[in-house]
Amino acid sequence: VQLQASGGGLVQAGGSLRLSCAASGRTFSNYTMGWFRQAPGKAREFVATISFNGGRTYYTDSGKGRFTISRDNAKNTVYLQMNSLKPEDTAVYYCAASGIWSVAPTGPESYSYWGQGTLVTVSS
Repeated sequence: VQLQASGGGLVQAGGSLRLSCAASGRTFSNYTMGWFRQAPGKAREFVATISFNGGRTYYTDSGKGRFTISRDNAKNTVYLQMNSLKPEDTAVYYCAASGIWSVAPTGPESYSYWGQGTLVTVSS
């Protein structure tokens, strides 16, 4: 599956952004989808994941209450709504697809397909 992330940009602290990730090439609804991020000089870290039908979501502690992952299988798209953004949220955000259904995969190794990343910059 090919993934194309978009929606990043520059926002002030406290602001909001919605990232989108459009999928093509395979049956999107067969995949658990996730968002990861990577700040300069740091390892890629898990942000959120959503099950194949959208019925189950899981977030990193730093995103709980601020971020919402959702998906529209009819549009082959997964979203990440980010509110109350902080400077420490600055990173390149990546969407990814996993064939794992039974648990909420949080490790990058659980994802087989990756988008190209979209840069989010939060100014203080």
